[in-house]
Amino acid sequence: MAAERARLIRCVGGVVHDAAGRLLLVRRANPPGEGRWSIPGGRVEPGEGDHAAVVREIREETGLVVTVGELVGQVTRPAADGLYDIHDYACQVRSGVLRPGDDASEVRWATTAILATLDLADGLYEALREWGRLPRA
Repeated sequence: MAAERARLIRCVGGVVHDAAGRLLLVRRANPPGEGRWSIPGGRVEPGEGDHAAVVREIREETGLVVTVGELVGQVTRPAADGLYDIHDYACQVRSGVLRPGDDASEVRWATTAILATLDLADGLYEALREWGRLPRA
């Protein structure tokens, strides 16, 4: 009997650095990843493109409006009903006031030293390191 193919759930994330080289992080308020720190992002809605989803998710979770740039990497993570197929994009802040919203209980800019002290989502540090996107401060 052939193995059933896992359902892929399209997701996006925004890798955002400020002028000082710090990395934008959100602390997840809900599953998956409740209580852990990650980059802002989430599911792509039906009929929505990746760039529009990144802009929407970052605005909802952080209050910031961004311009979406290049795809920096892709990861697959287990989900309760399939696999999260996550595409992460470099982003630049255009406007807004940093504040937690939607799925985020906290938001912050993290330096390298701060990043080392946080309970990060599984595989986040390794992916950012591989893609050359760790904080520069």
